[in-house]
Amino acid sequence: MLTAINTQEMMENEMHFVICLLGCFIVLPAFMGIVPQSHVQSDLPDSFTIRIPGTTIPFTMILCPATPLENLEGSTESTESLYVLSTEVTWDLYDIFIFELDEPDGSSAADAVTRPSKPYIPPDRGFGHEGYPAIGMTRSAAESFCEWLSLKTGLAIRLPTQREWAFIAVGNSDDPYCCGIDADSLDQASWFVDNAEHTSHPVGQKQPNRFGLFDIHGNAAEWVITDTRKPIAMGGSFRDAAEECESTSTQKQLRSWNVSDPQIPKSQWWLADCSWVGFRFIVNADSINETTLKEITDD
Repeated sequence: MLTAINTQEMMENEMHFVICLLGCFIVLPAFMGIVPQSHVQSDLPDSFTIRIPGTTIPFTMILCPATPLENLEGSTESTESLYVLSTEVTWDLYDIFIFELDEPDGSSAADAVTRPSKPYIPPDRGFGHEGYPAIGMTRSAAESFCEWLSLKTGLAIRLPTQREWAFIAVGNSDDPYCCGIDADSLDQASWFVDNAEHTSHPVGQKQPNRFGLFDIHGNAAEWVITDTRKPIAMGGSFRDAAEECESTSTQKQLRSWNVSDPQIPKSQWWLADCSWVGFRFIVNADSINETTLKEITDD
């Protein structure tokens, strides 16, 4: 009888030990801010290419995996994994939105999104069209494009925040430029004032960054989401010096960007005197699963 009681007590003690041990594995990581690996999607592809429904125009999204970052207070936090457009949005893509080339009969939900007014001057400013970055749209127009493309593809497409844009430019590095380059070798990865000859250039001609994204520095500055009402573009453009094309470089929209617009009120879609700002879009990777990916990549 004594032996049976002792045995039962030993089993209960062992159970208490196991429960406490499991608690350490579950509670302690959470207390320390460690994310269990089961919460991280490891089966996502490095990239995927889809075609805009109703057109023959494809675009490619590149995975930028979550990376620990040190915030301003010195503590470590992690960005979310993002899929990012491999290049700046080109006229090939933007024309579909402007001229309704996807839905000539207005038969889809995406057609309900308000689209830009037709430009009264050549929107490419004579720089070049096919394969060139779309330029001169307002940030509001870029956000409407993202809304339209979200409805077309089923993806939650949006502009990046300032912090996200800096991350997709150089990752968790403090370097001002990608690829290990500096201002003296920026020509390898960028169209900027020293080599652009006062014009934008076809996307994807320079060295990509660590994630595989092209034209992060220069060519067209890129709209981002901010906490302020003032629209901001990042990364510099073909008309900017090297120090204005860094990963944290910003340009606030000025009244001078739209002075010559004859409309009253001024256009909400176009900046008549801004030929150097465009955008690229992103999708949170955790909003995509294998089923969604198969649906959008299958013709």
